[in-house]
Amino acid sequence: MTTLHEPAVTASADALPVWPASAVEPRRGELTVGGVPLAEVADRFGTPVYVLDEDEVRERCRTYRHAFPEAEVLYAAKAFLCRAMARWVAEEGLGLDVCSAGELQLAVTTGFPPERIVLHGNAKSPRDLDTALRLGVGRIVIDSPSEIPRLAAAVGPHGHQKVMVRVVPGVSAGGHEKIRTGTEDQKFGLSIPDGYAQHAIARILDQPQLELTGLHCHLGSQITSVKPYVAAVRRMVGLMARLYEQHGLVLPELDLGGGHGIAYRPGEPALDLTALARKVRAELAGACGAAGLAVPRLVIEPGRAIVGPAGIALYRVLAVKRTGAHTYVAVDGGMSDNPRPALYGVRYAPRLVGRHSTADPARVTVVGRHCEAGDIVAADVELPDDIRPGDLLAVPAAGAYHLSMASGYNLVGRPPVVAVDDGLARLLIRRESLEDISRRDVGL
Repeated sequence: MTTLHEPAVTASADALPVWPASAVEPRRGELTVGGVPLAEVADRFGTPVYVLDEDEVRERCRTYRHAFPEAEVLYAAKAFLCRAMARWVAEEGLGLDVCSAGELQLAVTTGFPPERIVLHGNAKSPRDLDTALRLGVGRIVIDSPSEIPRLAAAVGPHGHQKVMVRVVPGVSAGGHEKIRTGTEDQKFGLSIPDGYAQHAIARILDQPQLELTGLHCHLGSQITSVKPYVAAVRRMVGLMARLYEQHGLVLPELDLGGGHGIAYRPGEPALDLTALARKVRAELAGACGAAGLAVPRLVIEPGRAIVGPAGIALYRVLAVKRTGAHTYVAVDGGMSDNPRPALYGVRYAPRLVGRHSTADPARVTVVGRHCEAGDIVAADVELPDDIRPGDLLAVPAAGAYHLSMASGYNLVGRPPVVAVDDGLARLLIRRESLEDISRRDVGL
């Protein structure tokens, strides 16, 4: 246990590579983020709880604006969205990429300018399209031929809506087969080789109320190499050149989507944003120059790369079980608040916080509380050998696709989200209570 006579220690940013830049260890076993001790957050708000470093989010927004000053940067709301997040993104000058009426309406009612919002999705419902038109979104990304007449009819003969077309560039990239979306034979986008993309574009051009502003593609998620993006630019410009030859069409925008990878554990690679900006910019200029086209305005859609490293999940240890050669550390959350390990085999690096341990490290598997053998939070990780019930574990890089993909499994309720900044902690999203869950059940 830490005493007043122990010397204070401060962990440098290099010692905490997958944590927010504000993370420091003022005393052994204590970790603060945004000037707030994580143990204090857990005590005040309970666990599980998500902690979001506001300054880290804002700084990452600025990094994108500086790396791509000529581009339109849209934050991908599917990674994580709440009213505060929408406000931070708007204040930092980014647009928003949404994929449902729910995301769209939350953002607009927060005050987000609808003209800076893009709606996409492979199967937009009538409500999605009606809400987008009613609120006046900037662009709608068409993902299938059937959307064209539906959207044209909804706009009406005297209306006007800017649209883009999602194209499959035929580039394989992404951290797992379930999150690769740039290749043929999957649900997103329209294919170039079989002519579906060109046919859809021709149909859009026959609808005077729809204004085609550009092409859209998205290669996948958790991409850490620049090469796939360069290849995508080359293929998309090739299609733009053919459209110019066939229709005299000059498209002013090219959306390369997002999928920018981050490190979840020390030593893992992350996408080099500076290299991405430099090489994509050079390829776009070179390919357009060779084709005799004006360089379109680039659009990118980072989500995970902005909010992922800014988030931390806090769990309380409920049980420690040693069986055979394995030690299982069970916590009070799991796959209902983070399904990604079960879906994609994602691996994390949890850390003991709130007390200093002098025990040797031991290999353990951190598991959740749910009735599934696959409910694993972090497999085969090092924690102190004296880990015990009541201990607090912090999981870094937990800001993206955790709460946004959370479920009601076992009716445990979704965790709250707490923002930290400049020594203050405030609640952004409250914990889902049993009363909340009961109100939805009207079957008696």
